Amino acid sequence: METTRKPYEQTYYPPVPTKFTRHMRTNLLWQLFRFLVINVKMLRMVRKH
Repeated sequence: METTRKPYEQTYYPPVPTKFTRHMRTNLLWQLFRFLVINVKMLRMVRKH
């Protein structure tokens, strides 16, 4: 059973990110670190085959 949401009610709006979340999304050092971690994971996966 699907419930309908009424406009302008609390459940109608998406959740707002916290200050910490917004900071991490815009922090270039954190993004670089995550980029490197993901690349290392991909390299390990490719190397296995």
